[in-house]
Amino acid sequence: MSEDKPTIQYDDFAKLDLRIAKVVEVAEHPNADKLLVLKIDLGSEQRQIIAGLKAHYAPEALLGRQIVVVANLEPRKMRGMESQGMLLAASSGEGEGLQVVVLSPEREVDPGSRVS
Repeated sequence: MSEDKPTIQYDDFAKLDLRIAKVVEVAEHPNADKLLVLKIDLGSEQRQIIAGLKAHYAPEALLGRQIVVVANLEPRKMRGMESQGMLLAASSGEGEGLQVVVLSPEREVDPGSRVS
């Protein structure tokens, strides 16, 4: 059990809409050193998400990749641009040894597929 996060009820987890998205465009954020702007395809729609991945991924490494996103997260402004979701990534280490790995499905599936 995690020591830094409280235990939640299943109903809280069930509120998350986790989906597979395909990254169709990636650009550096014009007003931030650490952020990338991703255009993603969720099957029925395209959205923009902002992610703090610039130190860990070159834009071309994410282009065309399938990722896991929280699709029902309330939109949020990040350095003047709207993020319409959040991608999931694992991180380990600290400081110079920090590693961030974007989560992806084992095999390609249709954009918009639910993650459960």
